[in-house]
Amino acid sequence: MQKKVSLLFLGVILTSLLACEGNFREVQKSVFSEFNPSGDADSIAIKYTDSGRIKSILESPKMLDYATVKYPFTEFPKGVRVTLYDEKGTPTYVTAKYGVSFKDTDLIDLRGNVKITNTAGQVFETEQLYFDQKNEWFFTEKRYKFSDPKGVSYGEGVDFSKDLKIINSQRVSGELDKTE
Repeated sequence: MQKKVSLLFLGVILTSLLACEGNFREVQKSVFSEFNPSGDADSIAIKYTDSGRIKSILESPKMLDYATVKYPFTEFPKGVRVTLYDEKGTPTYVTAKYGVSFKDTDLIDLRGNVKITNTAGQVFETEQLYFDQKNEWFFTEKRYKFSDPKGVSYGEGVDFSKDLKIINSQRVSGELDKTE
């Protein structure tokens, strides 16, 4: 009698485990399908305009758009290059090995050899940088290097305008020549 009860119990457990495995696979499929991109593009170049004037150009070898997830975002897994233009049409160039743009917050997270250059000869370098598109403002808490024709400075934590004209540093060291 005890063998029959043990076999019956073992059968119930096996059946439960198989049912759970089937449910687990369904959950895996639903989670996986939720994070499939709704858009996928290679070699993109997008121009953003305002009143007939180009404000920026975004270029990337690969773009994945996750517009249908709860918190929509666009990913640039193979790098991104952005050219920002001021009111006079002067460009500022931004490059990174990876980027992600969050649609609800208008924040862009740039990572991996992030570099900003402009026609004034200024160069900003860091490993991670955020860009607030609404306010046209960059910020990071990471270490950075800022090179200018007047000198070089290093620091940790900074925020600045997209044209590098206004810079608020938290911890900075280096030498800059203030003569004009």
